[in-house]
This record gives sequence, C-alpha cells and structure tokens, in this order.
Amino acid sequence: MAERPAATGRGVELALLVFAAGLVTLALVLVEADQRQQLSRSLLYLGVAYLGLFAVAHAAVRWLAPHADPLILPCVAVLNGLGLVMIHRLDLAAATQALDAGGPGATADAARQVGWTAVALELFVAVLWWVRDHRSVASYGYTAGLLGLGLLVLPGVLPASISQVNGAKLWLRLGPVSIQPGEFAKIGIIVFVAVFLVNNRELFTTAGRQLLGMTFPRPRDLAPLLGAWGLSIGVLALEKELGASLLIFGVVLAMLYAATERLSWVLIGLAFFAAGSVLAYQLFPHVRVRVQVWSDPFATYYQSGYQVAQSLFGLATGGVAGTGLGAGRPDLVPVANSDFIMAGIGEELGLIGFTAVLMIYLLLVSRGLRAALSVRDTFGKLLAAGLSVTIALQVFIVTGGVTNLIPETGLTTPFLSYGGSSLLANYMLIALLIRISHAARQPPPSAQPRPPPVPLASAATELVTRPRT
Repeated sequence: MAERPAATGRGVELALLVFAAGLVTLALVLVEADQRQQLSRSLLYLGVAYLGLFAVAHAAVRWLAPHADPLILPCVAVLNGLGLVMIHRLDLAAATQALDAGGPGATADAARQVGWTAVALELFVAVLWWVRDHRSVASYGYTAGLLGLGLLVLPGVLPASISQVNGAKLWLRLGPVSIQPGEFAKIGIIVFVAVFLVNNRELFTTAGRQLLGMTFPRPRDLAPLLGAWGLSIGVLALEKELGASLLIFGVVLAMLYAATERLSWVLIGLAFFAAGSVLAYQLFPHVRVRVQVWSDPFATYYQSGYQVAQSLFGLATGGVAGTGLGAGRPDLVPVANSDFIMAGIGEELGLIGFTAVLMIYLLLVSRGLRAALSVRDTFGKLLAAGLSVTIALQVFIVTGGVTNLIPETGLTTPFLSYGGSSLLANYMLIALLIRISHAARQPPPSAQPRPPPVPLASAATELVTRPRT
C-alpha cells in the first residue's frame, strides 16, 4: 500500500493569505470611506497590487520551499498590508492639508510602498531560489561579517551631505535613490556570529570558572561580547544612532546565550550594557537629549519632546477601542509613516488593535524560533534564532520608543513602516527563515525498500562444511 505524502501546509498558507487580503481590503475601504466619503481608483490599484504580489510570493514558496512553515508568510502579509493601509491613510490626510493650504497635492507614499514591496518580494524569491540549502550560507560567514561591518560603518565615514538625515548618519543618497545600509548589515552580522559560534562552540560551552553556581567564561573568551560592545559604541559615535547600537548588541548577546545556554553570558552582557549606557550618556550629546526627552517629553514639548508627546496624546486619544480607521489624527505626529507608525495604529485601532499587531509579531517570532528548535544542524539553529530575535528586539525597541517606555531610537517597524531599505532587508531575512523552516519540516528521505523474501523452495542452496577440529 502506498504511503500518503506528508502534508506541506501550503493549503493552510493560501487560506490565511486570502483572509489577510480580505482584512487589508476591508481596512482600505474603511479608510477611503471615512476620508473621502467615496471609493477612488487608488483603492483598486492598492488592493489588486497587494493581491497579485502575495499570490506570486505564495507560488514561489509552494515551488521552492514546499515544506516551509505555513504561518510565516501570512503573518508578514498582514503586517505589510496594515502598514500599507496606514501609509495610505496618512497620504489622504496630507492631501487634505495641502488642498486646504492651496498648495500642490501631496505625494503618494502608498504607491511607492507598493513598488518597494514588489522589489522586496522579487528579492525574496531570488534568495529562496539561490539558497537551496541554508547550510551553504555558512561558507560565506566571514565574508558576510566583513560586508556587514562595512555597510554598517559606511554612512558614518561619508560626508554628512550624502549620509545625514534628521541628525543621524544612516543613509547613502545616490541621486534620487536613498538606501539605509545598516538594514542589510544586520543580516551579514548575524550570519557571521552564527558561523563564529559554531566554529568555537566547544570553547564557549566547556571552558570557564564556577562562581555562585554558574559557569562564567574566562576573560580571554569574552571577545565576541567585547566586539559587539565596541561596535555599538562606535556606531553611536559615528552615526549618532541609538537604535542600531541596541539592536546589534542585543542580538549578539541573545545568540551567545542560545549557543551556550549559560545565564552568565546574560549577566555579563547586562553589565556591559549598563557601562555602555553610562559612557554614552557622558560622551554623546544626542544620547543625553534622548534620555531627557524620555524622562519628561513635555518639558521640551515645543522642541525635542514634541514627537514623543504627540505620540502619547494619540495613544491616549485612541484608548481601548480606537477612534476608527480614518477617524483619528495620526498625521499630527512627525514621521508618522515610518518611525512612529505604531502610534497611528494605537490611535485608530486602540489598545485592542495595537495588541493584535504585537501578537502577530509574537506569532511570527515564535514560528522562527520553532524552526530554530526543529532544524537539525547547529548553524541553522543559531541563524534562525538570530533572525527571529532581530525581529523581536526591533519591535520592542520601536514600541518602547513610541510608548515612552525606553528612549526613542529612530528604528523602523519591520514590514509596517514606510521605506525601501527596511522592506528589502526584512524580506531577505524572511526568505532565510522560510528556507530554514523548510529544512526543519521536510520529512527525512525514505529508506530504500527491502527486496521481497525469496520462497524457500526457490532459494539457492549452499554447501556448508563443518570445520575440522
């Protein structure tokens, strides 16, 4: 009797993508109805483009990674779609303001976001096609590390005229095109750290000294943590960017803990973090400004605290259930379509919608960590863990800044925020996660069938002689 083929989950993925498309389409209709009191052609363009792009993405996964986790792509589709809805909503508000002021119409960021999503999904398919086995990435570990380091520090050493925006040197402006190299650098650094820890795992897990019931690493084994700490301080000094520094250090620390399972690494990392925070506050004026705004954003309401204060006002206005899509004023928050897009979601969807978005991120991260636990090779485990923690930590940093839980950092929210660099890098990240989850869920190759037994009457005879003693 022939065995039934193992379920791939592609049907579940398709059903969830259809649900995501319906949810995003409904949200777009609500925004248009509230803002314009009618449905425009832009709604048809955005809806059809969204459907077409994720239909192609589903077909690519079905073809290139048929055993991948069926929840990863739908989670990304919902987040990308909700971000598109909020960006379109802010476009409509900007157009209304421009009309009232008698000026030219506002630019359509939502249309550009669809274009960036198309390019990002092309890159997503290219990574799935090129990386047929995630273990092949390990052979480029040190190259990826050097490339990631170069991309990270490149804006800091370039002239401010082509790299600085809003006080932070994060960009590379080439004519009409602007790229944020740090978004791609994080992937290269994660690949390098995973390879480095795999090559030196025995050293980190066996050597050390016992103290208070825990095994602490020897001072000469602290090189990866010292390197991440120094890199974070260097990014702060060169680029005036707090978010990237927190992200790099946090991800390296999490990967060290995943590789060694030693709590001592976390304690040492927290000590380094505390020392680095004090040092950064004393050395860098922009860090002091961020901390002062965090401690009391209303004390400098008309200067540096305006953005955070407006974000808090918007969240308070939304309350539990929100003002409704299109019925709030998220446009009063500066950079509402990028750094502070979560503030707009909290205002118009309320605490319920804000929490629902965070739960989608939690589901996405948990599926990535599940792939890390299930995949058989150590490199795949560390790579999937690092990629998943990157998303989790970035969402925590952004949400903490929007709600004033921690100082505002300027990071973008993955898949939600407007911007091409963020989308391109994060879809590369998701492609690697899908590749690893495919390897984790792929059934092992079946053993070669044993030949049927030969009937005794037809069996060949052998002459067996008894050895003489």
